[in-house]
Parts: sequence; C-alpha cells; structure tokens
Amino acid sequence: MNVLTENFALYGKGFLGTVELTVYASLLALVLGFLMASFRVAPVGSFRVFGTVWVTVLRNTPLTLLFFAVLLGLPRFGLVLPFQLFAVLALGCYTSAFICEALRSGINTVPKGQGEAARSLGMSFGQTLGTVVLPQAFRSVIPPVGSTLIALAKNSAIAGAFSVTELLGTYKTLNELGYSIIWTFVWIAVGYLIITLSISAVFHVLEKRYGVAR
Repeated sequence: MNVLTENFALYGKGFLGTVELTVYASLLALVLGFLMASFRVAPVGSFRVFGTVWVTVLRNTPLTLLFFAVLLGLPRFGLVLPFQLFAVLALGCYTSAFICEALRSGINTVPKGQGEAARSLGMSFGQTLGTVVLPQAFRSVIPPVGSTLIALAKNSAIAGAFSVTELLGTYKTLNELGYSIIWTFVWIAVGYLIITLSISAVFHVLEKRYGVAR
C-alpha cells in the first residue's frame, strides 16, 4: 500500500494524463469516425474511395508505427506540436477507423426504404443521413463504440514511450526509486480499471436508455 500512498501525486499525474488522452482522442475519433462513415456511404465516388482508403490504411497499421509516423515524422515537415497533442492525433486517427466501421455497420441495419422515402420527399443526402438514418443507427452501435473507446483508453499506454505523461509511464520512476515492481503495476492496473469501468458505465446507461431492445 505504501507504493500508492507515498507516490500518490505521481500516480495522480499519470492517471490524469491518461484521462486527458482518452477524452481528447475519443472526441477526435468520434468526429473523424462519423465523417469517414458518412464518406463511405456517400453517393460521391471520390468520397467513398477516400473513406475506404482511410479505414483500410489505419486498421492495418500497427498503432506503435503510427505513433512513430506522427511524433517523429510530422516535425520533419515543419509541424511542431506538444507530444501530448501528437499522441491525441495518433490515437484519435487510429481509433476513428474502427468507429467508422461500427457506425457503417449500424447504418447498414437501417432499411434502405427509409432513405429512399426521405429522398423522395426532397431531402438531401446530408439531411437523410442526419435526421433519418443516423438516429436509428446510433441505437445499434452503442455497445461496439463503447468497446472501441475502452480499447482506446488501454492503447493510450503506448504514449508513455514517447515522453507523454500517462499512467503506465509511472512505473519507470517508481522502479528507479526501488519500489516493488509487482505492486507498482498492481496500482497502475487499478487506475486503468477505474477508467475502463467508467467508460463502460457511461455506455451501459446509454444502451439502457437508447439501445435496441433484445
């Protein structure tokens, strides 16, 4: 227990760092995921191609490699940002590909006749998607989106290897101070458990309120 009590500030800093990464990257992933899902079902061929390439490349690229590309590659092109922001970009873009596919699968569950009926009433593609299709698709994609964001929270541990303050990275300092590595990781695991269970609880509430009855 003394590992936690004597280093509570260090754990707290790492915990808040992981929470910030998770929140900001989740927001970016949801926005980009929605945009790419819209592209993938758009009537414009170039949009569909762009969305498909985005998903295919990011889903088949190791996240660690993407971190190297963003944190070490972008500065070579003159884009210099704080490492935490680079980590948010890497995590958000990577996760957006999975959010996109979850949303697209939800869109495919909505009967095509509803979209055709909306278009017959003179609604544009954007209006049809936003007011008819997505509200129904949202109900069926709550569980997979929640699972994807939980995976994002755990994936944020990679950021510690790139000088970003997060929970897993606290083990380096504690190991140097001579604390038990086992208990160090036990309390790190507890921190991640709190974060993932919190996300799970939020989506459980959303599913109970808006989800499709089984």
